[in-house]
Amino acid sequence: MTLREALLRDIRETTGAAPVVVAFSGGLDSTVTAALARDALGAAAVLLVTVNMGQYAYTRGNEIVLEVAEQLGLQQRCLLGQFKQHRVQAAGPACNRCTREIKLGMVKAVAGGRLVLTGANRSDTWGQMGLKVCNGYYAPLLELEKPAIAALADAMNVRPPRIGENPGREGCKLKHLLKPLAAPDYHGRAVARANEVVLNVLRNAGVSPQLANVKIIGPLGRNIGLVNVRPAPPADVRGQLLNALRGIPELDEVHFVDGPVVLVAKASPAILNDPHARYWIQHGRMAPDFAAPITVEWQPTSNTRLGTFQVVGFRPGAPAQGAPAILERG
Repeated sequence: MTLREALLRDIRETTGAAPVVVAFSGGLDSTVTAALARDALGAAAVLLVTVNMGQYAYTRGNEIVLEVAEQLGLQQRCLLGQFKQHRVQAAGPACNRCTREIKLGMVKAVAGGRLVLTGANRSDTWGQMGLKVCNGYYAPLLELEKPAIAALADAMNVRPPRIGENPGREGCKLKHLLKPLAAPDYHGRAVARANEVVLNVLRNAGVSPQLANVKIIGPLGRNIGLVNVRPAPPADVRGQLLNALRGIPELDEVHFVDGPVVLVAKASPAILNDPHARYWIQHGRMAPDFAAPITVEWQPTSNTRLGTFQVVGFRPGAPAQGAPAILERG
């Protein structure tokens, strides 16, 4: 029995062949989950529900959601979650809480008692800690790693296009805000506009990056943009990026990450006193989105409203293998 056949059988047995809802982002994991549900239960029994984050969703990401839903031949419903982000992220970055309360919570609220299928797998924290079937959610891919899911997508001819933000998990601009979303018109607009601009400039220049983002750090009253592009763009494209980012009123400084960086982060007691949490934030949450190695210098916070962490500053880090540590200041 092939992996696909085993998954189809598992879906039929777990759902009892009843209609289901798929929490659908248009990414690799949810696309494969949706395609398997369709093949196991029939298209009429599968509804895709997408939580759109408004300005925090990439324009290209919204297009991909519609394109893939049409390719799969499945009905889709869209919910708006942008303003819920303002509450969830007000005390600092909170990706897991966003997933639980907004991306999955909103989908379950409209599922009408139907089982909600997710793309959780061994390559993400939900997959590592979760159960395959729990509290109305079902993760058919839970026991798989990302390479196996990608191979399955290719075999089924359902691999979705990339946005260009990250070679792995992509689609949310707010994950690039490394401080509280205390003032949406300032912090939110900075991260939303900067990350749309960087992809637009690269696309218009004919550059297809493996990684491209602008991390927003700094004290609450100052937005500092750390630009990550890999491979490094040509000098003329870099100049275009700087000019475009300087034109964003909510962005106070711009710096290219060209070498190892030390990030100075304030943290709540719950994170500061938990080595596992600090390790995951550095290596699992932040490092995959940086164009060079990072080290985090953790400090206590006097801000009683900070629930997670805030990157308040940065400096060049120790060179790796003799390479120069450079941050080009814009």
